[in-house]
Amino acid sequence: MFLRIASIIFPVLVIVVIGWLYGRKVGPENRAGWTWVNLINVQLLCPLLVFSALASKDFNLAENLPLLAAAFAIVLGSGLLAWPVALLTRQQIRTFVPPMMFNNCGNMGLPLAVLAYGQIGLGPAVAMFVVSNFLHFTVGNKMVNAGVSVWGALTHPMILATAAGLLCASFNITLPSAIYLPIKMIGDASIPLMLLALGVRLVDGDFKDWKVGLLGAVARPLVGLLIALPCAWILPLTPTQHGLVFLFASLPPAVLNFIIAERYKQQPEKVASIVLIGNIASLIFVPLGLLIGLQTG
Repeated sequence: MFLRIASIIFPVLVIVVIGWLYGRKVGPENRAGWTWVNLINVQLLCPLLVFSALASKDFNLAENLPLLAAAFAIVLGSGLLAWPVALLTRQQIRTFVPPMMFNNCGNMGLPLAVLAYGQIGLGPAVAMFVVSNFLHFTVGNKMVNAGVSVWGALTHPMILATAAGLLCASFNITLPSAIYLPIKMIGDASIPLMLLALGVRLVDGDFKDWKVGLLGAVARPLVGLLIALPCAWILPLTPTQHGLVFLFASLPPAVLNFIIAERYKQQPEKVASIVLIGNIASLIFVPLGLLIGLQTG
């Protein structure tokens, strides 16, 4: 079991480390140029990945409804459990709670799902990624900045691609291969690029607020796993879906939390520490999530 988990995690870590080494080599000015890489990933590559996965012949919307319910429960439930933790430790709700809700199910979750379960795991993992991103662009943004426009979030390319993909899945619409394959090829490029971008982003992280970072690094997977346990027991999940639920629950905070905190000036230095230390701590918690999912699925 140890070798299987190591074989799943190691390729992901290698790509992240390559991105980190590259980011250190090119220096801060060139790292700033990666903003356009993140932009093209969020606005083009990831939406096409989402659409191609949901519109795939292998993705069945009805069969994945329990998994979508689990994703909703884990994201929202993690926020509810993290709320009193923030109050007890005197952390601002807008700073601490969103990173506990929204995990790295894109950069890290998708590659891990493919490595753990093969291509059959990609569609369901993308579905959970869609749920997390939908809630992040709506509920999450509103939590950090009450004045943000929800309508603007609903017209984001990620949301539009999700709607189009779900439409194809709901009505069994099959695109001609001449159209579908280019979309899939471009979308597939987002997975390694997200890992490289994560590595580059981590170069600029620091341990200035290490106490709240350590608290968040431990709380994020623990609250997720606490919600995942009853979900796995109550919902009618397949073995693959069961494993994906625990993988999803154990993932570290998403880098997007820092980007949003920086944009709205919501203690970005603290959020950066939560994200940085959380991703380092994933070396412990992600194997734990994989172990629970693989053994109990």
